[in-house]
Amino acid sequence: MKNNIVYLAIGSNINPTKNIKLALKELAKIGKIISVSKLIKTKPEGYLNQADFLNGALKFQTALMPKDLLKELKNIEQKLKRNTPFRNGPRTIDIDIIFYGNLILKTPDLIIPHPRADKRFFVLKPLSEIAPRKTHPLLKKQVKTLLKEIK
Repeated sequence: MKNNIVYLAIGSNINPTKNIKLALKELAKIGKIISVSKLIKTKPEGYLNQADFLNGALKFQTALMPKDLLKELKNIEQKLKRNTPFRNGPRTIDIDIIFYGNLILKTPDLIIPHPRADKRFFVLKPLSEIAPRKTHPLLKKQVKTLLKEIK
């Protein structure tokens, strides 16, 4: 089985430190965590009447194929009782696939690279800590360049 390098974004604003630690523990069961960024505190987007978020990124190695990985990430979110009462609302945990190697994939259930990652400070800032030279497979720009473009 081939081990693939994947970059994930992780965030929470409901007991964030606890829920992110629990999610990392669960992620370690389905692959190898190579590195984790520092967590950054960010203001919510969209719906502003909620607590600030803690966001991070991780470099992850897994033998799971993209759709199987997505299924496992959703299982982890469900195990940690992810609650999404409405769009942009509070989250116990949110785990997204940002990059899966250099794969470009667009299906009804999964888009890789993540379709809005290049526009989100809360994704690019932690990702730039662990993978500043990672090149976005569609945009052909490094993470550090994308971060500078949105600052």
